[in-house]
Amino acid sequence: MQKMTDGNDSGTKIKICGLRRREDILAVNEAKPDYCGFIIEFPSSFRSVTADEVRELVKELDPEIRPVGVFVNAPMELVRTLLDDGTLALAQLHGQEDESYIRELKTYTDKLIIKAFSIKTAEDIEKALQSPADYILLDQGGGGTGKTFDWSLIPEIQRPFFLAGGIGASNLGQAIREIHPYAVDLSSSVETEKRKDPMKIRQVVDIVREIKIIN
Repeated sequence: MQKMTDGNDSGTKIKICGLRRREDILAVNEAKPDYCGFIIEFPSSFRSVTADEVRELVKELDPEIRPVGVFVNAPMELVRTLLDDGTLALAQLHGQEDESYIRELKTYTDKLIIKAFSIKTAEDIEKALQSPADYILLDQGGGGTGKTFDWSLIPEIQRPFFLAGGIGASNLGQAIREIHPYAVDLSSSVETEKRKDPMKIRQVVDIVREIKIIN
């Protein structure tokens, strides 16, 4: 099966995760990050939305922004359906999905798969690097805790990866210049009182774009 790609243009990408309201869509349409994320059918998160809600939200999304579905130990049928019907451009697996789950999912879709890993030791990095997913995401532990992990654990990585966990306006430049991720993933740092803040979203997208121009 021909695998879709995200292109080869230079510069760090940015993903704004945890959208759940129409106002959030309008905010990212204005700021134009590369990706936006929806936490789907995961009720323990206040950012969770249903499959039907995602379908409605994506209808108003700027077509240049790629919608990512974030799933936690979800039935594969749910993931496949939202990829197949065009709602999502990518799926991000944030639970205990193993290699067999990822390999099976990839036989059903040409959409790209991101697998998230909680990084606490160098061994966690080595495990992530072996993943059959198209992208890996390195995180403190997920859930929008607003905390970073020890970036010194990250070696020189040849495969593209997303960096998440505690990234915001204050350390975004440092993350990009020192870690060189394919993309940065932000959620809680662009919220005010648990709601996405359009000004904060615009600020971090502008920071990433300015670094791209300088470099």
